[in-house]
Amino acid sequence: MLIDEYHYDVKTSYGTTMRLFVFHPKIANYPKAKFPGVIVYSEIYQVTGPVSRFAKDIAGQGFVVVCPSIYHNFVNSDALAYDDEGTDNGNLYKIEKELKSYDEDNSLAIEYLLSLPTCNGKIGATGMCLGGHLAFRSSLDPRVSAAVCFFATDIHIHALGKGKNDDSLIRSKEIQGEIVMIFGCKDNHVPLEGRDLIRSTLRKNNVAMTFIEINDAQHAFVRDELSKGRYDPAITKNCTEWLFELFNRKLKIEYGDHDGKAVTIENIC
Repeated sequence: MLIDEYHYDVKTSYGTTMRLFVFHPKIANYPKAKFPGVIVYSEIYQVTGPVSRFAKDIAGQGFVVVCPSIYHNFVNSDALAYDDEGTDNGNLYKIEKELKSYDEDNSLAIEYLLSLPTCNGKIGATGMCLGGHLAFRSSLDPRVSAAVCFFATDIHIHALGKGKNDDSLIRSKEIQGEIVMIFGCKDNHVPLEGRDLIRSTLRKNNVAMTFIEINDAQHAFVRDELSKGRYDPAITKNCTEWLFELFNRKLKIEYGDHDGKAVTIENIC
């Protein structure tokens, strides 16, 4: 599917402008076609080449995608470099930005998508690294029906935002949609104990969830540029299949009213 690329600037309550990078699918001769909306959250470097390509891949499957420039509180919308300075700045901004500013960004992105006449009113979220955590936090908003979180950092240690004391995992009982959590077993950013805590908490809170742990995957295995030797295209392809399965099922189908019947699983071979 063909896509249009443009940006849209929104004013925040912090006196700053957040740029939304938009990737919009289009079908020839059908200008009124409607698509679900998806927020793609970036890693600590803002909207880089790998993040843009990830967003375009999703848009090309029939989703209106927006990528917020999350560090508008500190810098413009340009991507940070994948070098020591960019890494240091990205990690600093991550914990200097107020939690309520992240939440406002999410709400503004959702409102922009819902304002589009070409959006069908269904919203999903995804992201990698910091963006995985932000996609997780996005799912706390009842307007978000589906989220796919790639190696989401800091959830298990509550270290998002100023003060490093976020309540994302604690509030997971508020998730009304369905979520896919994807981690690499060799990701030292989210060790086994952290993954176990996330999984057990979501299970305890009855979150509709698929939890995937990949034996050979490291941190940032989705990033196809300067991944420090960690990019794995085969695993990435498999994970995007999980993403599209969830997004197609939750965001494109009109379910109608629930029939009120309990689902019984037969114990058969």
